[in-house]
Amino acid sequence: MKRQIQHTLLHPVSMVLVGLLTGFLVKIMDIYCYAQHFGVSLSDIFSQAGVWVVIGMAISLYSRNTKYAMINIFLFCAGMLVTYYITAEVTNSVYGWSFIKFWAVFACFSPLMAYLARLTMRPGALALILKVGVFVGYLGLNLLLGYFLHYYDLLFLLILVYLLFLKKWTFPDSAPPEREQT
Repeated sequence: MKRQIQHTLLHPVSMVLVGLLTGFLVKIMDIYCYAQHFGVSLSDIFSQAGVWVVIGMAISLYSRNTKYAMINIFLFCAGMLVTYYITAEVTNSVYGWSFIKFWAVFACFSPLMAYLARLTMRPGALALILKVGVFVGYLGLNLLLGYFLHYYDLLFLLILVYLLFLKKWTFPDSAPPEREQT
């Protein structure tokens, strides 16, 4: 049952739909959820890179194989961008073409990032370097984008520790293909 839900949710068609819905919801949060509680708002959280690193890693690692991870993350990112900027246009929100171009390029590189994320599931030095790279990238993105770590980043970092270091992954890419039953 768990595997069936995972295969249904992490299917390319589902990922397009989830991406489309996410883009709409995030833009709506940008517009309406700016009220701060405990010094932070939902708009702030979803404007930071950290939450997207965690979501991208989860999609990549839980996808059934590397090919699906690469397809899923691209379709999620592309769908999210489409509805985010359509919603921005419809609601007369502020955005710039430079942002659209940057995120479009990011979406195009997302399959490569999914591939690298899947490599962290394997044993060895390369996987360890990539795992550490995820944390360095997480911190670097926050600093590069002009933000510092917030207390909610602790939750995201703990989720990354679980996904990258504590969870025991199987290697479906190297397993023999399942036989079709006739």
